[in-house]
Amino acid sequence: MVEPLFQQLQKLQDEFRGHPPVASWNPDLCGDMDMVIRADGRWIHEGTEIERQPLVKLFASILKKEGRHYYLVTPVEKWRIRVEDVPFLVTQAARQGEGSAGEILLTTNTGDVLPLDSEHPLLLKPYGNPPQPIPYVEVRNGLQGRMSRDVYYQLIDWAEPRQPTEPPAKLCQLWLQSKGEEFLLGQY
Repeated sequence: MVEPLFQQLQKLQDEFRGHPPVASWNPDLCGDMDMVIRADGRWIHEGTEIERQPLVKLFASILKKEGRHYYLVTPVEKWRIRVEDVPFLVTQAARQGEGSAGEILLTTNTGDVLPLDSEHPLLLKPYGNPPQPIPYVEVRNGLQGRMSRDVYYQLIDWAEPRQPTEPPAKLCQLWLQSKGEEFLLGQY
């Protein structure tokens, strides 16, 4: 099942630079593929980790989310896969400038590089046991990435502590600025 899909992907990669237009592809569901994206960012097919990073990047480029489900799609095939949390892990952060003129760039485990901005906002969602608010970012087309621990600590280092303007005013909030936007990183 993976080999014919891989051959289609190679053709698509030659045709498109960057990410193919998966949002416009709506083939019928072919079935469920024994593939899972683990919460730690590893891609597992039939119980074995896919270790070839170019293959992982290729699969990530045709990933699509519809409702709660994730699919690998081509113009003619659609296979449902499992995702334990979100499909991407943000593994690097870089900052140029500070304050409202500054910009934060984030890199995912599959090589996507995106600015922290209004199109790629920071979202706080519960994760772990017990659940704690962790930052996620919109990567593309409804697909999200969770910040790795290293990136989370880097963002905390860059954040500006502020007293909230609305109750409960006892908490301190951490705010990030990037591309003229402000994002709440957390509160304590």
